[in-house]
Amino acid sequence: MTTDRIVRIVAGLFILVSLSFGIPGCPLFLSTKWLWFTAFVGANLFQSGFTQFCPLEIILKKLGVKTCVQPDACH
Repeated sequence: MTTDRIVRIVAGLFILVSLSFGIPGCPLFLSTKWLWFTAFVGANLFQSGFTQFCPLEIILKKLGVKTCVQPDACH
């Protein structure tokens, strides 16, 4: 698995979990303040699309996870 795929999986998981914690009526509801975390993850994904800066990707690279050199070859 490449850093690209891991970043997408983790971001998707964070969004789904924070939504389930932040939406009233959900069985896992804790507080609507969890929606701020959802917004943070979305904003980070948005900015990384333009800047190519992603803290999780940097950490994964340092841990030795392979990166996708040719995006078409990684799918």
